[in-house]
Amino acid sequence: MATLDTAPSSPTPLLPEAPAPTGEPFNAAEWLVTRNARATPDRRAITAIDLDGSVRTLTYAELDEAVRAVAAALVAAGVRPEERLLLCMGDCPELLTVFLAGLRIGAVPVPVSTMLKPKDIAVLATDSRARAVVLSAEFAALGSAVAGSRDLTDVVVLTSEALPEVPGVRVRTWAEFTAAGAEFAEQVAEPYPTVADSPAFWLYTSGTTGTPKGAMHRHGSLRDTAETYARDVLAIGPDDVTFSVAKFFFAYGLGNTLTFPFSVGASTVLDRSRPGPDGTLRVLREQRPTLFFAGPTYYAALLAAGLPRDAFASVRACVSAGEAFPAALFERFTGTFGVEMLDGIGSTEMLHIFISGRPGRTRPGSTGELVAGYDARILDDDGQPVPDGTPGNLWVRGSSAATGYWSRTAVTRRVFQGEWVRTGDTYVRSADGYYSSLGRTDDIIKAGGIWVSPTEVEERLRAHADVAQVVVVSVPDETGLDKPVACVVLTPGAAAGADDLVAWCRDGLAAFKRPRHIVVFDELPTTATGKLQRFRIRELAIERLGGAAKPDLTPITGGPA
Repeated sequence: MATLDTAPSSPTPLLPEAPAPTGEPFNAAEWLVTRNARATPDRRAITAIDLDGSVRTLTYAELDEAVRAVAAALVAAGVRPEERLLLCMGDCPELLTVFLAGLRIGAVPVPVSTMLKPKDIAVLATDSRARAVVLSAEFAALGSAVAGSRDLTDVVVLTSEALPEVPGVRVRTWAEFTAAGAEFAEQVAEPYPTVADSPAFWLYTSGTTGTPKGAMHRHGSLRDTAETYARDVLAIGPDDVTFSVAKFFFAYGLGNTLTFPFSVGASTVLDRSRPGPDGTLRVLREQRPTLFFAGPTYYAALLAAGLPRDAFASVRACVSAGEAFPAALFERFTGTFGVEMLDGIGSTEMLHIFISGRPGRTRPGSTGELVAGYDARILDDDGQPVPDGTPGNLWVRGSSAATGYWSRTAVTRRVFQGEWVRTGDTYVRSADGYYSSLGRTDDIIKAGGIWVSPTEVEERLRAHADVAQVVVVSVPDETGLDKPVACVVLTPGAAAGADDLVAWCRDGLAAFKRPRHIVVFDELPTTATGKLQRFRIRELAIERLGGAAKPDLTPITGGPA
């Protein structure tokens, strides 16, 4: 096996000999790529837009060749089945290639958010016991953050420039890494003999606790989402072109970008740049996607940007997920652009959408109907079913569910109960089978489709010497979308103001976790036992902000009315 300093001088059998697998033989990489490379080798698989605006394309044959080359490089590096590969990369062909290569050799790729701070990446590298970390050039500096991760042997950076220093770890460019696998191609000529239930990949979520948890998914889960949502709702076909604003590290983005198009030999568009209306319009005009995926916050931004009414002329359906879609925004968007909008709810734990609007029968303000292959139930706090029209806790079951959270036994038992998964959402079902969201069951905030833990934001603000009390709540903005707002009480004689606290959050929190407003109060309401009344504080914040968390950060001071 490779040492930290040198690759093997000649090929050796690094993949262990495996007995006949138990279960249905199935390798997701073989199904998604090699199957299409054999059937339609010259069909375009990927159109990739780089940071400089240049465009690359790969056919299925070219992608299959690239996946095999990277699989050989992973074997040469000593990566073994079920060892983790932490991927912090922009949406580019290399990200899909290394993800698929990991699946091919039976390893477990773990794509993580590119918006996290170095300390967050370090936590995930340690928690996942990552054997290798792969970084895009724009995230090369994060390589130093993973130093000290006990199981780490390799860092690979997609760059030709200076590499980060990571003591005790072999650090290479992408070119050096792939070249080292040249002699190992024969060892990956066939995929590792995984079965449908074999561990395939993890996705980290902090949805219900605020603490990052690795949701573990099977090889078969990818096929399951394609054969349920993509087939049942989207009716995706080989002539479709998908474009997802939601990035690959989201469960939503992974399905939109990889699973759904590759399940039928269709094409996907990757845009490595930060999402914005101008860039999106260019993709719509130049690449002409037929299926467009984003979240309500981004759809609101596209409306506000004043895109031409024919911007979505090539798109047969827009898909939304990640947070509830306000009815007024839904109607404005569809009325402006004349495109069908399919809202839905999915989760990292379920991998993709399990309740969705359907073409020709959507209802603004409703999430929609059950996707074929899934069951849902709405229960009261005692676990008993509630009648239609009565709010309750939403539970779901389906074959795409994660097998649990890595090394999180207690929370796994709370969320995964038999075949059922607790979503943490409050829902109501109509008599004719339409489901509507009433918000989160707990206090976790979903802003822009990303989970935000109030506890983490509150801890950051409490660390400021001038903050005596703080509560972070969700407040709807002018489009009805929830945004985090911090309500604080300052210490006597405090010199800090709201602007100072905004800067404090900027230095210590990822962008999506920062509060939209800092609202300063003289005091915060409490119960008779001294507990802060979060629901009442939220009401006061909404009142003080005029009913909406508008985009500015104007300091607001004074006491509650």
